[in-house]
Amino acid sequence: MKRQHSVPFPLVHSLLSAAKAKNVDVESVAKDAGLSHWLAFFDEQSDQVRVPLDEFSLFLITLWRLMDDESGGFAARQLKIGTFAMMCHSIISAGNLRRSLIRSARYIKLITDDLEIELEERGSEARLIFDWHNPNDLDSVFFITSLFVIWVRLSCWLIDQPMLMERVQFNFPKPDFGDEFELMFPCRIEFSQSRNMFAFDSKQLAQPLRQTPDTLASFLTDAPQSLLTQFRDDNSVTAQIKRLLMHQGGEESPLSPLSFDDIAEALKTTTHTLRRRLKDEGHSFQEIKDSIRRDVAVSSLKHSDVSVQDLAEQLGFSESAAFIRAFKKWTGHTPSGFREQSS
Repeated sequence: MKRQHSVPFPLVHSLLSAAKAKNVDVESVAKDAGLSHWLAFFDEQSDQVRVPLDEFSLFLITLWRLMDDESGGFAARQLKIGTFAMMCHSIISAGNLRRSLIRSARYIKLITDDLEIELEERGSEARLIFDWHNPNDLDSVFFITSLFVIWVRLSCWLIDQPMLMERVQFNFPKPDFGDEFELMFPCRIEFSQSRNMFAFDSKQLAQPLRQTPDTLASFLTDAPQSLLTQFRDDNSVTAQIKRLLMHQGGEESPLSPLSFDDIAEALKTTTHTLRRRLKDEGHSFQEIKDSIRRDVAVSSLKHSDVSVQDLAEQLGFSESAAFIRAFKKWTGHTPSGFREQSS
């Protein structure tokens, strides 16, 4: 079964941890959903077992309806069916993505004390931070990952373009199925961090909302479970290009030297078509390269003693001065100043 059309069963086990803590008979849920063949896997942890996305979606909505809780038991106080829909109604008229994300954070604060969301802007990088208090000390992998998937996919839908993701951080250790996360997030992924956060290009915050109350009605027909079942490959052109640029470089050169022509050839298309498709998604080749450069530069200056000159060379700048100018534009600080501030 292809990875992009299925999820590993250990992720389902993480989902079930909250329901079991609230004494939900998960075997009955599987039977009610017509998934009796799942019963043999409920006590296994093998990451070799995978379940199709449509079955996962069916089980998820059956569980939520039984519990009348869109958190699946992870929140101390149930988030009744319709909670997500009402949040969407509250943000659809916000005008742009920035105000929508701020409204969503305020909405969540009104309905639960267990989760806090904060939008933080640092230069040309925006960060959406999820502080979950985990009141029942549950396995947090599914819940935190699902929050990320929902807010990323919802943001993409609102502005009708893919997010230019730069970095994702989780406060839980890398699970055995950690490689699955590369399918969901085409960017640097870090585990065992101090907070749960995803970072993206802040210019997208000013993007106007392309959706309306009319399109929201259709969207909510099968949301949010439809968003949660997208634990699969982000196949946008933006994501495909970013993966090529990130994965070809290696540690010696974190940014691939592939040219735009090389990328077009790798994706089996023409440069004209590729440029048009990127434009349709609201991005450019240079923006994608700069996104990778910015993330690598910030991480390297924080966590290594690489010199500014060597880092500039690794990132493909012709001279240190050009890198310093670019970094100051990205963050508001010089590389040396940023390193000193971060130490």
